[in-house]
Amino acid sequence: YPIDVSPTTDEHFKRWKYVNYNFTLAYFWSPFLIRSDEGDPDGPTKTGLLNLYLDEPDESWATQIDEFDYVILNAGHWFTRPAIYHEDRRPVGCRYCQLPNLTDLPATYAYRRVFRTALRSIAERVRFNGVAIVRTYAPSHFEGGLWDAGGNCVRQRPYRRNETELEGSDLGMYEAQLEEFMAAAAGAKKRFRLMDTTAAMQLRPDGHPSRYGHWPEEKVGLYNDCVHWCLPGPIDTWADFLQHMIKMEARISYMERKNIKMH
Repeated sequence: YPIDVSPTTDEHFKRWKYVNYNFTLAYFWSPFLIRSDEGDPDGPTKTGLLNLYLDEPDESWATQIDEFDYVILNAGHWFTRPAIYHEDRRPVGCRYCQLPNLTDLPATYAYRRVFRTALRSIAERVRFNGVAIVRTYAPSHFEGGLWDAGGNCVRQRPYRRNETELEGSDLGMYEAQLEEFMAAAAGAKKRFRLMDTTAAMQLRPDGHPSRYGHWPEEKVGLYNDCVHWCLPGPIDTWADFLQHMIKMEARISYMERKNIKMH
């Protein structure tokens, strides 16, 4: 069993140490990966209006990674929320902010720049010598409408490969993320790796909680949740992918130390 070695009481930033294995697991809550704050708690959709500083990494994680062997970046559906986008400390546009004189931009605009910023921040960390892993975008599975227009996910089995394909906003987010990763990996001295879970997750419309993702009370005003993963199977594969990647990295490090050529 691990012991809690968290440097703060904030539940969004936790560290657990498995003493028997000399292994520490840390969790950093940073849904946008970059600096952000709430500009308006109400906003155009009554869900708040955020300020996203697209060229400034979130220091709550970016300054804490030097000691780690593996850093996993993942971000996704939070970028669909209303937000004002800032670069060089000035507004450059927004997503559904409904403010005058601000151009409405797609979520992919912010998503692309955020991963550019996050990966650049890692590349510039002089003392970080670990592996940075990007977990790719996990698509949603709304059918019959958008999340706020009656959309739902009631399928009870996975898709077959010929039954679905990545398209629309999900495809745009995935492509933006992939392009930024490839650009960073090509020009960096750090070890960047891609954990591509997108195609596998596209096949799992049965893994979401739908309308059952809450306590069984009669008066619950929640939308059908076809974004988060609830049922066993889908994200368990992420752990399998990650375990395999860590084993491969360990093998590469061993062979490099022994000066063995890999085929």
